Amino acid sequence: MRPVVALAAVLLVLLAAGCAPGANPLANHPGPGGETAGFLLGLWHGIIVWFSFLWSLFNPSVSVYEVHNNGWPYNLGFLLGAGGVLGGGVKVALGGDRRQ
Repeated sequence: MRPVVALAAVLLVLLAAGCAPGANPLANHPGPGGETAGFLLGLWHGIIVWFSFLWSLFNPSVSVYEVHNNGWPYNLGFLLGAGGVLGGGVKVALGGDRRQ
């Protein structure tokens, strides 16, 4: 039984490592418009993530995430925007919403 558990653990670690994101070589490099996306644009992209995703299904030139960004400020804005729109769930998880 022990070798099976060890093999499963190794496979799980390898699977998780295979899904890890890599470095963004276009970060801090201006896009075609000559600018990099910052916090506010990341916030906006997070807010409209569902519209961008649906549009990207029909138009391959549309992406939900701007790769020409300024790094962690854009990522923070994107996460805050997406978390706010996608529900977050913190209030419900903490027991703040008790609808019956």
